Amino acid sequence: MLKYYIIDAFTKKPFGGNTAGVVLLEGNDFPDDELMQSIAAELRYSETAFVRSDGDAHYTVRYFTPKGEVELCGHATVASFSLLFQLGMASGTCCCRTLAGDLEVEAAPVVMMQMATPRIVGTLGEDDAAAAYSAVGLKDYRPSLPVQIAYSGLADIMLPLPSVEALNSLQPDMEAISALTERLDTVSIHPFAFGNDGHTAHVRDFAPAYGVPEESATGTANAALTHYLATNGIIQPGKHSFIQGEKMGRPSVVATQLADSGDIRIGGTASIVADGHLHIQP
Repeated sequence: MLKYYIIDAFTKKPFGGNTAGVVLLEGNDFPDDELMQSIAAELRYSETAFVRSDGDAHYTVRYFTPKGEVELCGHATVASFSLLFQLGMASGTCCCRTLAGDLEVEAAPVVMMQMATPRIVGTLGEDDAAAAYSAVGLKDYRPSLPVQIAYSGLADIMLPLPSVEALNSLQPDMEAISALTERLDTVSIHPFAFGNDGHTAHVRDFAPAYGVPEESATGTANAALTHYLATNGIIQPGKHSFIQGEKMGRPSVVATQLADSGDIRIGGTASIVADGHLHIQP
């Protein structure tokens, strides 16, 4: 049997934020990839994290969506280390080994995690940018900011919008988004708008190619957005916050910290919703 937990991340109470499955492993071996993929598909959350303790505050974490493995997931990492802290299994600075590299995570009531080194992967040309806007249901819009692919563990398309109203009125075409993100080798389209309400930006995130039509809180994409906004001169180093999931009825606040060096950390709180055992037959 495998022990699993259902965790709501980026919220202080259950039934908000973004939900992740977390499977705590015993021993040194991960289950085979096919089994982990099947578990993620059965749990049906956008990501399920499989967490192995390597001793001495070191952990290896692998992340599966319902359709495939990804290198890193912010909300599932926050969920995992909040769980470890709440169970008394981790406290303070930990090393989280992922396919995106070794990252520093603070296991605490508010989990803060170091993100993979951010970068701008590329700028979309006029045709691809138009295709991105068309895919989310907004045609003939020409932004003042570039449409770029930004990376901080995963590559996502940063899509500036004219207003929060426009953001909440999007009518995404999931087939078109899947086709575009697959062709550009990205995970999601991450539209954002400025609201002048104390948050850095309001955001949505669409990753249907990975079995996630819309996500209510996205750590990696908001870290990438932090880097994008800094690169384009919109924000300065310091603390920032992004509100996501409003359209889904699961408002989530993702905190980010941008250092002078360009290093980015994201974080938040998490709440345990349920736990149980997976009865895996040989």
